[in-house]
Amino acid sequence: MTPGLERRLEQAVERFEEIERLLAEPELADDPRRFTTLSREYSELQGIVDTWRAIERLDARQAEAREMLAESDADMRKMANEELAEIEIEQEQLDRQLQRLIVPPDPNDRKNLFLEIRAGTGGQEAALFAGDLFRMYGRYAESQGWRVEILSGQQGEAGGWRELIARVIGNGAYSKLKFESGTHRVQRVPATESQGRIHTSACTVAILPEVDEVDEVKVDPNDLRIDTYRSSGAGGQHVNTTDSAIRITHLPTGIVVECQDERSQHKNKARAMSLLSARLLEAERSQQQSEQAADRKLQVGSGDRSERIRTYNFPQGRVTDHRIGLTLYDLDNILEGELGELIEPLTEAHQADLLAELG
Repeated sequence: MTPGLERRLEQAVERFEEIERLLAEPELADDPRRFTTLSREYSELQGIVDTWRAIERLDARQAEAREMLAESDADMRKMANEELAEIEIEQEQLDRQLQRLIVPPDPNDRKNLFLEIRAGTGGQEAALFAGDLFRMYGRYAESQGWRVEILSGQQGEAGGWRELIARVIGNGAYSKLKFESGTHRVQRVPATESQGRIHTSACTVAILPEVDEVDEVKVDPNDLRIDTYRSSGAGGQHVNTTDSAIRITHLPTGIVVECQDERSQHKNKARAMSLLSARLLEAERSQQQSEQAADRKLQVGSGDRSERIRTYNFPQGRVTDHRIGLTLYDLDNILEGELGELIEPLTEAHQADLLAELG
């Protein structure tokens, strides 16, 4: 274990023991808010401390087993070797578990998210691919018990979407999908291709954590231009007959957001402001990450829209994630929303990257 990780572990154990003492103080019952805050922190640290104590117990067992190896009795030595082999397996499992727990949590992980998909190069084929991506994320969301709401969108001439903005509602949604931001490339024979040639098209995906309160981002009302218009129906499941759709332009940055999902102009405005806040926060976060990651090789989840993160090759049934060099020959199931085999390795790579920084 690196010195950086050891220091973080020591701090976690010290803080856990301190909170344990504070929770035992009778006067804490008079301050329910502080009690709730301390209880939550105690719960978050408990996994780290319990795992560390389990590792210490294993170390003690390992020392005893090594002493047994010095025995003259052959059966005792055999038993000691078997014990050491079991301990080694348990140690590896606990070490991995501790590393996952000790990585600082992303404060956005439990949040809902905004999903933005835009067709890039490839014309109609890119729009069809954008539709495939949205269906893929929708199926995955369904498997997780999440809800998906389309906020606005422009459909492609031959189907699919030229652009689409949706809200994904579910605990932990952002933690699962945050590494999907970037350029997704598809290689396949379009339905309109008469000579069977493979075409390459692309779409960009952006995953933005929903801001809990619009007040978290200070937006000067004088910096906004708010327009109302009649919904075209593409974003919702009904066609409005009133000017309830909202378009907000943030003048300093040029960011434009729209919402036409609700019949209520007030609700559409609230959703649009939430999306604007998320985009402003994302722009600030991306700038900070770009500065911090200038010399880093692995940039999982950087959100760089120009970064080609993944290729979907239909003729070979292959999906390749270029950030971690992962190739899977399971295209059909992945497009049906079975994203676990992509999400888990990306999460592990990100955690390893954070551990390296801590070290």
